[in-house]
Amino acid sequence: MGLIYYNGEYINDNIAISPDDRGYQFGDGIYEVVRVYEGRLFTAEAHFERLLRSASEIQIELASTVDDYIAICERLIAENRVQDGLIYVQVTRGIAKRNHIFPESTEPVTLIYSYDSARPVQGMEEGVKVITLEDIRWLRCDIKSLNLLGNVLAKQQAHMADAVEAVQVRDGIVTEGASSNVFIIKAGTLYTHPANHLILNGITRKVIKRCAEELNIPFVEQAFTPDALYDADEVIISSTSLEVTPVTQIDDYVMAIGPLTRKLQQAFKEKIYPAS
Repeated sequence: MGLIYYNGEYINDNIAISPDDRGYQFGDGIYEVVRVYEGRLFTAEAHFERLLRSASEIQIELASTVDDYIAICERLIAENRVQDGLIYVQVTRGIAKRNHIFPESTEPVTLIYSYDSARPVQGMEEGVKVITLEDIRWLRCDIKSLNLLGNVLAKQQAHMADAVEAVQVRDGIVTEGASSNVFIIKAGTLYTHPANHLILNGITRKVIKRCAEELNIPFVEQAFTPDALYDADEVIISSTSLEVTPVTQIDDYVMAIGPLTRKLQQAFKEKIYPAS
């Protein structure tokens, strides 16, 4: 990992996590993953604004600002010589004797580190397989919390089916992937689930929305069914690590990569590498 930021200090060695850390014991915390392209942060401000929102939603008071987090990340990128990679940011409620009730006085524990990660070129070029699963996660998917066991189990089931992602279906409606947002394209219109408590409003999702608007592709935030997913002209999954990845198989249904997916991929790439 190289240089690590842990609770106000930059450390070049392993860190010690307290067994009383509420993130370790309860998953009582939040996180973000931020992309680095050619040594530069991508959409960092949006990520850290969402981090602050997640903290507020679970009543963690943070002293750091968006600019503070960006400065920490930029130092890690420089000292760890990150070119294409990811920054992981985690904040827990803090260290306290084990009790479900919030401790009366504790300081949040912050961990930030970087690692190399290439763009997912093969998946974006060739497409990927996904499966559908019942969405049995909690009902506050809009909070990017450390409580990811439901997502982990879904991802494992996808992996066992030789798939990249598990598309979640709740009460007959497609919500999102286990770690991605899901889009369908039908008759030239891009559809995705509304940004409510049932999905995480992905930062990449927001960039895709902006790309669609610039390309004059209608962008509709509207719930759709698994049948609509199977019947779509094109299907996309997106995330910080996946970017704009086309789906070529859903369960037993096979589909082609379409022209609007390619246009969105190109527009997204131009956001990453703007003309100088």
